[in-house]
Amino acid sequence: MSIPKEPRQIMINLMYLVLTAMLALNVSSEILHAFQTINQSISASNTSIADKNNKLYQEFEENEKMEGQRERVKPYNDKAKAVKAAADQMYKYLEDWKERVIIESGGRETDGEIKRKDNIDASTLLLVERKGGDTLKAKLRAFKDLLLSNIDPKVKDNIGAQLPMKVDDPKKSDNNPQGDWSTGYFYNMPTMAVVTLMSKFQNDVRNSEATIVNQLFTEAAQKQVRFDAFQAIAVPKTSYALVGQKVEAQIMLAAYNKAVNPSVTSSGGRVSKVENGIAYWETSAAGVGLQTVRGTVTIDMGGQPITQPYEFQYMVGSTGASMQLDKMNVFYIGVPNPITVSAAGYSLEDVSVSIPSATVTAGGTRGQYVVEVNQPGKVFAAINAKTETGVKQVGGMEVRVKFIPDPVAKIGGKTGGSMLTNQFKAQLGVLAVLDGFDFEARFNITAFEFSLLPKRGELIGPFKVNGALFSSNKQVTDAINRAKPGDKVFIEEIRGVGPDKRGRALNTIALTLQ
Repeated sequence: MSIPKEPRQIMINLMYLVLTAMLALNVSSEILHAFQTINQSISASNTSIADKNNKLYQEFEENEKMEGQRERVKPYNDKAKAVKAAADQMYKYLEDWKERVIIESGGRETDGEIKRKDNIDASTLLLVERKGGDTLKAKLRAFKDLLLSNIDPKVKDNIGAQLPMKVDDPKKSDNNPQGDWSTGYFYNMPTMAVVTLMSKFQNDVRNSEATIVNQLFTEAAQKQVRFDAFQAIAVPKTSYALVGQKVEAQIMLAAYNKAVNPSVTSSGGRVSKVENGIAYWETSAAGVGLQTVRGTVTIDMGGQPITQPYEFQYMVGSTGASMQLDKMNVFYIGVPNPITVSAAGYSLEDVSVSIPSATVTAGGTRGQYVVEVNQPGKVFAAINAKTETGVKQVGGMEVRVKFIPDPVAKIGGKTGGSMLTNQFKAQLGVLAVLDGFDFEARFNITAFEFSLLPKRGELIGPFKVNGALFSSNKQVTDAINRAKPGDKVFIEEIRGVGPDKRGRALNTIALTLQ
């Protein structure tokens, strides 16, 4: 286009350009207002759906309390509770993302309104450049998979296609040649649009939750079976007792269907046959002491399998040899496990213990030993005694071997929530706490990542720290010194190691400073 020479025409053209820009600004403002209106509508819809879902959960509770319905309804009610917990957690996660984007864009006004609804840098930084969108995408897909895992596999594909929760990659375009999900949804998107999109995801969460819970209602209603036979059963708590000991038993009337043979599993012995609705179990006694058998009974309830656990105990005697685990009923790897053994008719000086693939050392007094194990599974502890003809086994016991449970990562005794700023600044680092464990087992933090999200400002970090102390990384201590009330602290990728030398991935810590 040629440039006009007349001053009047130049002025007219400039005024035209200014008018065009003003019109563009007005359209932008109208679009942002539309997003805000849509967001308000979706938020109201989310509240309504949540209320309806709560009524479904209440109906589940009432049905479970009905006489004769608990065993049928409870498994599905438990699944419904798991779905509710996952949905609430996902909903909150999306709500947290709204606030992070709003804070990054400039925060809120005193009346709660978003200051920079048109800011396009916050979403690009947090969700595209820092890969926050990839994490969000993975969590949405994991949430959908969890929902579908709670329903009948036969209808999983059909229900999955109906779920509002969709996490499909966008089509490739000039602006998004790779078809990247995060880029397609969040690149150069205004803050108000991102908040609205997060509300839409929350709406998908609540609607998907409702779909799954309704399906669980349907499955629970289908679980009916008619019983045509009854049998009185007496189940003693133990099948062996000494004189003077109390003997207890449970006596009940069992109903079953002769035409429906259950599937039975057992942790010990074998199920020899199942006929006319009854399973028959047998074993050869082995191992000295109280033996516990656990298993499950699965029966087809109107096309839907239902599984219930069972447990019974019996005592295996020997020549009088016995072994007692002094602290817990298992051996733990990485700590000394004290035991006490005895054998009737033998001096304690002549009694010993041998355990393959384990180290056994004498304890402080006769008959006491300390066992150290290094492989999970089971070991057999043989109780041996010296006789005139040599050493012979007079008893034994099979013991389970486990790893020490994972500790809980804490800062100032907390795993999350709020903490006073001065209290947080006084903390030296991250601790690994093992609550409710009878052994003395110390875990050390080997590494973690530290991030600080100011109330008004950009995310600081994450910074990698080796060890448990904040002082191991000057960037972390500098960030802590600048921390103020309203800031959020994230401790992630926490790793620890305990006495068994096995690395553990521990929980994330998220704190809001006050």
